[in-house]
Amino acid sequence: MPQLREEWGAVFFGATTIAGLVLLLRLTGALQGMEWGAFDWFIRSRPQEPKDSRIVIVGISETDIQTIGQWPIPDGVLADLIIRLKAQQPRAIGLDIYRDLPVEPGHKRLTEVFENTPNLIGVQMVSRGDNNWAVSPPKILKERGQIGFNNLILDSDGTIRRGLLFLETPEGEVLPSLGLSLAFLYLKSEGILPQNAEEVNPEYLQLGNAVFVRLRSNDGSYVRSNDRGYQILMNHKDVNNTFEIVSLRDVLENKIPDNFARDRVVLIGTIAASVPDNFHTPYDHSAITDASNRTSGVKIHANLTSQIISAALDNRPLIKVWPKSLEIGLILLGAWMGGFLAGLKRYACSLNVYYAFSWSGINIIIFALLLTGSAYLAFLRGWWVPLVPPILSLTGSSLAITAYIAKIEREERQTIMRLFERHVTPKIAEAIWRDRQKILKEGQLEGQEVIATVLFTDLKGFSSIAEGMPPKLLMSWLNEYMSAMAKVVLDSDGAINKFIGDAVMAVFGIPIPATTPEEIALDAQKAVTCALGMAAALKSLNQQWEQGGKPTVSMRVGIATGPLVVGSLGSHHRQDYTIIGDTVNIAARLESYDKSIDGGICRILISEETYHLLPKRFSTKRVDRVLLKGRQQPVNIYQVCGEQINASDS
Repeated sequence: MPQLREEWGAVFFGATTIAGLVLLLRLTGALQGMEWGAFDWFIRSRPQEPKDSRIVIVGISETDIQTIGQWPIPDGVLADLIIRLKAQQPRAIGLDIYRDLPVEPGHKRLTEVFENTPNLIGVQMVSRGDNNWAVSPPKILKERGQIGFNNLILDSDGTIRRGLLFLETPEGEVLPSLGLSLAFLYLKSEGILPQNAEEVNPEYLQLGNAVFVRLRSNDGSYVRSNDRGYQILMNHKDVNNTFEIVSLRDVLENKIPDNFARDRVVLIGTIAASVPDNFHTPYDHSAITDASNRTSGVKIHANLTSQIISAALDNRPLIKVWPKSLEIGLILLGAWMGGFLAGLKRYACSLNVYYAFSWSGINIIIFALLLTGSAYLAFLRGWWVPLVPPILSLTGSSLAITAYIAKIEREERQTIMRLFERHVTPKIAEAIWRDRQKILKEGQLEGQEVIATVLFTDLKGFSSIAEGMPPKLLMSWLNEYMSAMAKVVLDSDGAINKFIGDAVMAVFGIPIPATTPEEIALDAQKAVTCALGMAAALKSLNQQWEQGGKPTVSMRVGIATGPLVVGSLGSHHRQDYTIIGDTVNIAARLESYDKSIDGGICRILISEETYHLLPKRFSTKRVDRVLLKGRQQPVNIYQVCGEQINASDS
């Protein structure tokens, strides 16, 4: 539990740190562009909305300009246009064309039309404050209060995502936008008048049930943006499929239906590519420098008018943003989720580094899709939920924690391999690594009780041989013997516990313990098979030694099966993997028991427990019933004579 708390505490701390870094990155504005991209994608991916029949556009096209033969359009042409539209009794007419100066011929006539059209809204450009550039409104419309500004707000990437409802002029006058002025006129006929949203915020505008929440400089994905004026998020529609558009020439030549403008809002403006009044919206993403893929200003004003009217009459959602506390919570949740999922890999012990990062990659993709889907559904309901920061925190946390887990497991692998690299085959070492969670604790192998088979060997007459050989030659001769015996043990799936002089201690059934009677019996059979293999290996060595003039030797083997405790002993600087228990003592005493008993080149004595686990193919005989040193009860001792097809006990 302490190790578990430490590891998961590190996961939590690491994930929280990643979330903090993402928040700092978010506050610098570095994620703003990506979040705008997500916003634009949500806008474009929504189901196509039906056309808004309440708004129509009279677009002055390139053909109209060429037909008339000049730009700006003469005042007389505009007067004829407004008169023809006025005859159809529209609720409001918006003239998105500057008329601060006369454009002859026809200026006087246009002035008269302005005086006699109370539902006509003209435009002016309000100075932004950082420069003195502005365009004054038509004087007569200004005097009659029939003016709206047509300023647009561009984000730093040149895209329009915000709309203006009100703006204060340098002189302190608060003006409504063209789109809002036209919406006011339309909604007035529906009995809806502007009021303060007393139940939400008295400073907010309310039309019907729709409350227009003012966008501030750090709302949504925006960071220190210019929040001058009363701004809202534009809930863009695809204007090319939303509004009916006719040309100036069609209206002047009476090619439109008689009820084309009746009870509608009509906007007049240029849609010609040659006139610098084209802007980017979320729908214009294919080529930033291509004016043909931009949206004309009059369509953007129509979009804002439609948004206001639809919110007031149809309850069409206005796009709102989450409070900062919820945004921070979502970023933290993404980081914690990424860290938790990466941390789960800790318990999938068979995963290597490649699969660990693949696991993280799959989780990132799955939960990124879930976050995206949830954010998209929320967007359809009118909520702009931050998407990029939580996905970034999820990804960063997942990768960081995966790297952290990989570091821990690399250290654990080094710990385990330091303990076992001299003792077991690579196959068993890999099995140990897969099951490391069962045996690894706090940098050591926790002692565990198992039932295993212990094998002890010793050379007969080694002391005499050692006295008669030079130390260097003795060491070479002994290494040949140990190498051959170690190979037999490892080939038999045994673990070499230690070399003690000329003795070998091996164990079958560790470090991955047997859990069934069949597995315990198989370990005993492997130990006996190993002893027979040692005899064959020693016979081959003796032949080589005899040819080389070296001494030959025989050996004794003791084998016992029973309970023992296995684990690592030592300090942090030096640890050994070892076994202790009565079974170890029995195997050692069987090896040294009554050295007069002949067994040829290799005498093999086994305990009664081992004997009962052997199949009949092993040839055995009972040697004696004795009281071994340290034992309270006498036991039967058996000798293995070999391996054959039909075996019987003696």
